[in-house]
Amino acid sequence: MPIHLLNQDTIGKIAAGEVIERPASVVKELLENALDAGATAIEIVIEEGGSREIRVTDDGAGMTADEMALAIQRHATSKLTTFDDLDRLHTLGFRGEALPSIAAVSQLTIRSAPVGASAGAELAVAFGRATGPKPVGAPSGTTVTVRDLFENVPARRKFLRQPGTETTYIARAVGAYACAYPSIRLSLTVDGRRTYATDGSGDPHAAAIAVMGNELVDDLLLLYPLDGDIAVPGVTASGWVSTPRVTRSHRQNLFFFVNGRLIAHRSLAYALEEAYHSLIMVGRHPIAVVSIAVDPAEV
Repeated sequence: MPIHLLNQDTIGKIAAGEVIERPASVVKELLENALDAGATAIEIVIEEGGSREIRVTDDGAGMTADEMALAIQRHATSKLTTFDDLDRLHTLGFRGEALPSIAAVSQLTIRSAPVGASAGAELAVAFGRATGPKPVGAPSGTTVTVRDLFENVPARRKFLRQPGTETTYIARAVGAYACAYPSIRLSLTVDGRRTYATDGSGDPHAAAIAVMGNELVDDLLLLYPLDGDIAVPGVTASGWVSTPRVTRSHRQNLFFFVNGRLIAHRSLAYALEEAYHSLIMVGRHPIAVVSIAVDPAEV
């Protein structure tokens, strides 16, 4: 076969596979975009584990029609300008790939209006083919709706788990962000039923209880900055951990954030669990949401 260029449809599907693994990936990308937009309230609605519909609504900065058209282009981003900006990132993302990747494998609709604008705009993309944007009435902020995820990539869709399992992945990720950002009003609705909602008061106790349950009412320990010989220069940690009285049979409620972004890090999980050594039974694990702040250049 001679060397040739792939068509744009194939390129889009391949790129989407690198960014979007499952419905929870879509939710996480859209949630982080809402946080970067300065939202104080975010509502997430999913149906059938996110494969039928995902809708994320925020009251953030919003977009103009021109910005909306750019947002679905590859490598378009508001997070950085030059390569050197990677050492100074204070946002949750920079790739400029999430929206076009989602649009390549779903029916995507974006409705948005900048703060103070008299009207908004709506743009629709059906499996990579865009129409609009067109003017519409819309409140300040952005609503992104994703329907029929992977409908045009049957090989990807058949590898999705049952809707209940995919819902669990989404609820876990959204719950982690709800706990790490207690000053944001964040809600999750699954198949028409409200799963949880935080009040945005900034109280980590209130957010933790709303997401994890009432068993944490008297069993939540806030983390305070370390000082003296055990402090690490340039690194601070905040958040909370459960007392040894509240445990789980798995590690899926151990959440770590670095500069606001949810990460997976075995060494951090091991270090935290070592602090509970001999305090909890073998095979049981604590609950924790730990936010670490460090110079972006050191990440």
